[in-house]
Amino acid sequence: MGNIVAIVGRPNVGKSTLFNRLTESRSAIVDEASGVTRDRHYGKVDWNGKEFTLIDTGGYINGSDDIFEDEIRKQVIISIEECDLIIFVADVTAGVTDLDQTVANLLRKSNKKVVFVSNKVDNNARIIDSNAFYNLGMVDEIFNVSSVNGSGTGELLDEVVNCLVDYPEEEDDDGIPRLAIVGRPNVGKSSLLNALIGEERNIVTDISGTTRDSITTHYNAYGFDLKLIDTAGIRKKGKVSEDIEFYSVMRSVRAIENSDVCVLLIEALDGMMAQDMNIFNLAIKNKKGLVILVNKWDLVDKETNTAKDVEEGIRKKIAPFTDVPIIFTSVLNKQRIHKALEEVVQVYENRTRKIPTSKLNETMLDIINRNPPPSLKGKWIKIKFVTQLPTHAPSFAFFCNLPQYVKDPYKRFLENKLREKFNFSGVPIQIFMRKK
Repeated sequence: MGNIVAIVGRPNVGKSTLFNRLTESRSAIVDEASGVTRDRHYGKVDWNGKEFTLIDTGGYINGSDDIFEDEIRKQVIISIEECDLIIFVADVTAGVTDLDQTVANLLRKSNKKVVFVSNKVDNNARIIDSNAFYNLGMVDEIFNVSSVNGSGTGELLDEVVNCLVDYPEEEDDDGIPRLAIVGRPNVGKSSLLNALIGEERNIVTDISGTTRDSITTHYNAYGFDLKLIDTAGIRKKGKVSEDIEFYSVMRSVRAIENSDVCVLLIEALDGMMAQDMNIFNLAIKNKKGLVILVNKWDLVDKETNTAKDVEEGIRKKIAPFTDVPIIFTSVLNKQRIHKALEEVVQVYENRTRKIPTSKLNETMLDIINRNPPPSLKGKWIKIKFVTQLPTHAPSFAFFCNLPQYVKDPYKRFLENKLREKFNFSGVPIQIFMRKK
């Protein structure tokens, strides 16, 4: 199980810039104006071999009548409730403000571990100015950071990973696939679960303690033996007012990390939306198997090539990883839901497939000899050996004389050939070049 870390603070202190710096991405929009971050951004951070999921929240504003600010406030509160650790960001150029104090009071009540960041510290004078934040009365140490140029982020990440709990990895010793049903709100996740287990309650047993936030159910019917991780499960008591979509993201993060295969439900009428892509990409980053279910297909006005056109549109959006099963279903009518489970089992088998080294070399070296990597700077790359690495998800090491010269297009060529020769449908593949 992974850890979730949330970045919180008042508007315009540089939370999104820090998020982009720590995740080594540009997925969060950065602007001088406050209140730009309204959507949820989340990504993976790997520091010294330790991974965690980072959530970027909007700026916390208390007592505002603005509808967007009200939603942002709800998101911040939910992220505080659901995360393992909080990064509280303040702006050293503005000093301690009333909003900083409001956020500090909110965090103090949460009893969560807080790492305090004084941002925009890009000279020595501002290091001294950061001492003013001790007046908030909630931090023992201040981490001086400039998220624009990256100074101080190494020390910050050292502290974050030191504060995180090492959750033991769940060993899949029983060989039962763990299936997470994920997607935006109201796409049919609960309906799919009800369709699967509603009429067969006598062969469903709850497995307690599998995860902290989600319910895992052992489903054994119609020849299928699966563990269903319910992302649409019951909330903790006392949480009535909330941003449902943001909560679904937090829940999906947990469920994806604890699964082997993810079923991503999308609406047929809406197609693949931005939030669907966020969840899709998170599953890929976590190296999980994927099956896409296009739900509510019964509501679509169909012509001869409607399904083909919709499928092509989805594959264009999810490129370059397009080798994913796509099934058109109506959960309400129980249309093709067992076909979806068949694909889940197949993807699980693909994800756990181990190819003998001799067969791998026999197949791939012949392809490489016929289509060698292009030369670079007058030097020829010779790949001599390939082996599958002992990882949970399929990973392959290609040993060659000049691994640094093998570029991404050729790695994608090798990946496509692996998919062509061996069935890895629905499973992300990693390609590593190693020195021979």
